[in-house]
Amino acid sequence: MGTSHPCPPLKYLSNKVRGMLCHCGSQNKYARLDAKLEKKMIEVKKSSSGHSNFKSIDSVILRFPQFKDGLKNIKSVFEQYDKDSNGTIDREELKKCLEELQLHLKEEEIEDLFKSCDIDGNEGIQFNEFIVLLCLIYLLTTPSSSSMSKMGSPQLKATFDAIVEVFLFLDKNGDGRLNKKDMVKTLNESYPREKSPAHVTRTRFEEMDWDRNGKVSFREFLFALISWIGIDNDEEIAEME
Repeated sequence: MGTSHPCPPLKYLSNKVRGMLCHCGSQNKYARLDAKLEKKMIEVKKSSSGHSNFKSIDSVILRFPQFKDGLKNIKSVFEQYDKDSNGTIDREELKKCLEELQLHLKEEEIEDLFKSCDIDGNEGIQFNEFIVLLCLIYLLTTPSSSSMSKMGSPQLKATFDAIVEVFLFLDKNGDGRLNKKDMVKTLNESYPREKSPAHVTRTRFEEMDWDRNGKVSFREFLFALISWIGIDNDEEIAEME
């Protein structure tokens, strides 16, 4: 890929995400939710027309500023339900949040989401984790327009839909997960005259495949995407100030 960089190099990812890349001992807590996500992505892929707004990695990158603007508007919702203003939403705060957003989930579903999004295991959902959690709920439950409007951004539905479309664009074989072959094919399609060096493809894939199982779920993809578009970095800068 030469001088083109579809995503920031690994060293520029937030400290938090780099830590998560090495957090490989809790695969079981993700299994049930990731299985649901895989099934859902297969369904969405089959029901799609086959048309995609994304034709290359470059077309995805061009949308990063738009993704960032849409997702950052969720911050006001996060702060509203972070009742003790400690930078995290605990289980009780999350239940209250989902109730007021009219997102009706079973206790087991809430627990699965909490465990799967609390990837640093601090028993609290931080802002980037909250974005992932809401996107997963959107994908799995299809919230009402009223619920979406309460999430703080009129364009949030379009943002979530576009992020799902990016994943489907990368999922070349339509099995609901990404693998290294998908990444190689996508990067090489974008730059047919200059095949991506193996280390570039490997780095991009490792930034997503935290549990090192050779597959990337939609949940893992979301965390990597949020870091790539810079939301993590903005949060860290704000904390330092």
